Amino acid sequence: MLENLELPAGDRPLYQRLADAIGARIASGELAGGDKLPPYREIARALGINVTTVTRAFSALQQRGLVEARPGRGTLIASREADEGGFKSAPSDEAGLIDLSVNRPATSAYLEALTTLLPRMAKDRRYGALQDYHPPEGPLWARVAVAEWLNGVAGDGDAGRVLLTDGAQHGLACVLRALTQRGDVMLSDSITYQGISALCRSLGLDLRGLPLDREGMRPDAFEAACASFRPRAVFLVPSLHNPTTIVLSEERRLALAAVARRHNVLIIEDDVYRPLLDHVAPSFATLEPELTVYVSGLSKCIAPGLRFGLVIAPRAVLGNIAAALRIDCWSISPLTALVATNLLEDGAAVRIIEVQREELRRRQAVLREALAAYDVQSHETSPHAWLHLPEPWRSGAFVRACRQRGVGVLPADAFAVGRETLVHAVRINLGAAPSLGDLRHALAIIAGLLNDGHLEISGAV
Repeated sequence: MLENLELPAGDRPLYQRLADAIGARIASGELAGGDKLPPYREIARALGINVTTVTRAFSALQQRGLVEARPGRGTLIASREADEGGFKSAPSDEAGLIDLSVNRPATSAYLEALTTLLPRMAKDRRYGALQDYHPPEGPLWARVAVAEWLNGVAGDGDAGRVLLTDGAQHGLACVLRALTQRGDVMLSDSITYQGISALCRSLGLDLRGLPLDREGMRPDAFEAACASFRPRAVFLVPSLHNPTTIVLSEERRLALAAVARRHNVLIIEDDVYRPLLDHVAPSFATLEPELTVYVSGLSKCIAPGLRFGLVIAPRAVLGNIAAALRIDCWSISPLTALVATNLLEDGAAVRIIEVQREELRRRQAVLREALAAYDVQSHETSPHAWLHLPEPWRSGAFVRACRQRGVGVLPADAFAVGRETLVHAVRINLGAAPSLGDLRHALAIIAGLLNDGHLEISGAV
């Protein structure tokens, strides 16, 4: 399979040249999706190099989405579908690539605040608690800070309804494990956040996607699905929907909440983007507090590296969610909790969020200028945009063409619930570009592909 493999010449490290050589065989079709690769030691022996070099090469290939490690099966060539739309949790560090496929903050405001905070943390009255166990809900002082921060948004300032998690994705996992059973039907938009699809697959839940229009999930479709499927819950991202950037109006929220109430369907509200909005309608947690589990965190508005999430739930189910979290990790790190608490208490969180908003406004202006001629859904403070592709482009071909030219974006397939959803679009994460200059360069490449689509597509498919 890797016989006669020749490493390209050059000054780049040996592991990178090995990764490039294997990547070239994948691109040429000599190595196809699903092919099993030999053990690392066997490859090292055949090429006369050490195992560490091979290990680093395959780590680089995994970051590019070209190979995947399967427990009990070894290392496989990733399928084209995985390459184009895999569930990514970190930006690529591939040289020469501007990776706009992962949502991340657009500024270093969090690091600047953390630099100021860390030297004085040892004097905090709660510092001694960092070496102890804590309740699964998290330290009370951190829950109080969260409850006060979200007072009027969810929970009405009641710290007893707050549970802290290692990010919002962890919060969703705990909620689903606690409140659903294998085989339960879950509803969501037909195009939605990748993480919920991955969670439902892992838990044996039947996730059904519902039609959405430019205002979000259609209430008539929700009503019909409730009557047909008797769902356990509906998953909604009402603020800067991922990936379409739709913000549900108060009218649409009320209509969806009324359907959930009539059919006694639990609402799981993923509201991680709300802090980036200047103004927003009432949350489902406010409209239907006893029917809604509210999930959020600081990853999208402050920093994903902080790993600080939260769940605000009715008291009747909070204990079950806490029990699920206890199984995972006993409780979140109190160090993380103390950092987040300080940021919330001293106003640094508000300042960081405002800096992020202003930078996103600048980046959205660059987007509007670069792609003014095309159908782009976005919002003035959204960290991402949803580009509807003109004919003859298809999502997969467009993503590959962008990648060949040094830009990473995510196709609609990555967000589709069920294979019947056919949307030709890509998500562009504006905050992921290291600078405004990088963003302009990446968007110029995207615009060039769109402008020359008829000429380029034959070589991109």
